[in-house]
Amino acid sequence: MSRTFASLSIYNYRLWFAGAIVSNVGTWMQRVAQDWLVLTVLSQDSGVAVGIVTALQFLPFLLLTAWAGVLADRVDQRKLLLFTQSASAALGIGLGALVLLGHVQLWHVYLFALALGIVSAIDAPARQTFVAELVPTENLPNAVGLNSASFNAARLVGPAVAGLVIAWLGIGWVFIVNGFTFIATIMALLAMRSSELAGAERAPRKKGQIREGFRYVRRRPDIMVVLIIVSIVGMLGLNFQLTSALMARTEFGMGPSQYGILGSVLAIGSLAGALLAARRSRVRVRLVIGAAFGFGIATAVNATMPSFTLYAITCIPVGFAALTMITSANAMVQTTTSPAMRGRVMSLYMMLFVGTTPIGSPIVGWIGEEFGARWAIGVGSIAALLVSIGAAVWAVRYWKLDVSYHLHKPRLRITYPPTDAARDAADADRRAREDASSKIRSQQIEDKRSQA
Repeated sequence: MSRTFASLSIYNYRLWFAGAIVSNVGTWMQRVAQDWLVLTVLSQDSGVAVGIVTALQFLPFLLLTAWAGVLADRVDQRKLLLFTQSASAALGIGLGALVLLGHVQLWHVYLFALALGIVSAIDAPARQTFVAELVPTENLPNAVGLNSASFNAARLVGPAVAGLVIAWLGIGWVFIVNGFTFIATIMALLAMRSSELAGAERAPRKKGQIREGFRYVRRRPDIMVVLIIVSIVGMLGLNFQLTSALMARTEFGMGPSQYGILGSVLAIGSLAGALLAARRSRVRVRLVIGAAFGFGIATAVNATMPSFTLYAITCIPVGFAALTMITSANAMVQTTTSPAMRGRVMSLYMMLFVGTTPIGSPIVGWIGEEFGARWAIGVGSIAALLVSIGAAVWAVRYWKLDVSYHLHKPRLRITYPPTDAARDAADADRRAREDASSKIRSQQIEDKRSQA
């Protein structure tokens, strides 16, 4: 099997990957249907109303994810995911029933968005860190890349299918279908071989564990840089549901089918970025910075396109740059974090990446309503360019990097300075802890197999 799909040779991960694709298709269908329901049925093309729905759905990430990270470090993540997936299924079917019965109102959508956000905030850290139980440490960057590929393969299909279902059957059936797609993930979790799970190191129950996570991140300037980049770009630049709906509806006068197509075209670039990320065995901070800069350039071009066709085509590089940044940031944080801290660190990552959406979505929606949909995209472009340039300047000065440009390949060369003795000792200590954890996990797997 090629390096790109190496983790699929592992039985438990293969089950997880298959279930996730089905569930992710439903998730993308619901995202399109929810925004279209609010924009065209429950409001008068209100970008602010769509922004509020998006904000309510992601507000719990800002408020609850730090606590959810502690929960993910303490409990059996498999059981936690069974609960969150079941709750998500019930919410999708409930909202679909309201729409089909003709009783849905805007405040209903607000409540369901908030409830789904609470479930998702609890689900996210466990989902992110559960992958480390499915694959060995050396396969983790590959598995993270394949997870993103799964999400974006579904993004190719989901929006287009949602647009067709809305046009043929109505919006309500999209929510019903999404509810039933969670059964695939639930079945995958139940069918996994417990003896082959890595058995991640659990954090003991004690006071101050959230503060401990913050202190750990504060001592890691590389993670701090990544968190700042993803929070700024996530807040103002990654509002594709909102900006695509506004562009399709207000700039080009298109319907739900064309809106769904925009999501699928965007996913072409996203899927390419995710598959390329799956081939990398190591991720550096400089890739995250470069991808954020590329995203700023791509969205600037995207916002100026005069026709629907050109706008759709330029969504491809936007998706590629966005997923390269997201996947690289995720893999870098997961692979360089101590296993006992991984849930809390990833919860902070999700809190800043997804949790800033409630702040950014209403702002972007208001800009789109007052100044036009193109400026709603433009503000994200400007933010991405500024934060990536600022991060690059800081990295060069703080890490004393030597950056040079060449006419021949590689065009850009970055030379890292020799580390001092203290950093060498810290690196050696970190590697020793990781080796010890790896040996413990291997022994646990062997013990489980012998018992079986």
